[in-house]
Amino acid sequence: MGDHALPGTPPVPLTLRKSARARRISLRISQLDGRVTLTYPQGVPEAEALSFARTKEEWIRQHLLDRPDPAVVQFGQTIPIEGTERRIVPASGRRVLLQGDEVAVPEGAEARRLARFLKELARDRLTGACDDYAAMLGRSYSSLTMRDTRSRWGSCSSAGGLMFSWRLILAPPEILHYVAAHEVAHLVEMNHSADFWAQVERIFGDYRDQRRWLRDNGAQLHQYRFDASAS
Repeated sequence: MGDHALPGTPPVPLTLRKSARARRISLRISQLDGRVTLTYPQGVPEAEALSFARTKEEWIRQHLLDRPDPAVVQFGQTIPIEGTERRIVPASGRRVLLQGDEVAVPEGAEARRLARFLKELARDRLTGACDDYAAMLGRSYSSLTMRDTRSRWGSCSSAGGLMFSWRLILAPPEILHYVAAHEVAHLVEMNHSADFWAQVERIFGDYRDQRRWLRDNGAQLHQYRFDASAS
């Protein structure tokens, strides 16, 4: 569809997407990389969609300014692990170790090593939580996978496969447990009906604070940059 941008200093690149399913013009800003996507229905002229984007320029620029700055994962940097800020320090041995308010990482490809450790820690915590919640519902899941997803924290397939963002290990434990309960509840209700939320509350309890935390703070979990092979 060509390159488009909102003029100004700096110009804001726009990704245009025409959709047969769209019923109205909409804007979405990626929490991960700040990409601005303008989606519009088939019957709407491109010029009309761009005009809509221009009316939202102030909102777009403010949203981009509010995004957390990327944080390079390296020695001396701090990173939250299970909600606790830990300083990344060189390890004396060959293993990654949590030591109070520090995480010790062997030197050499430390970002990749730390990412691998975090993914395994996330798998361990999520497997334990999902096993417990599935047992409470009398259901079982078929698989559990870790990814570095942009748009969702977890999902449940119709075949019972669970998927989670491993970055949940950066959040406080109750946030990870809420997302685990949310996806396990889909084993009973593959929707977001009142019955579904009743299942979440049954196995987790009042989830509203955790849901609000993710909405308000989730973007911060994506600010930490690991090397390409760790994502």
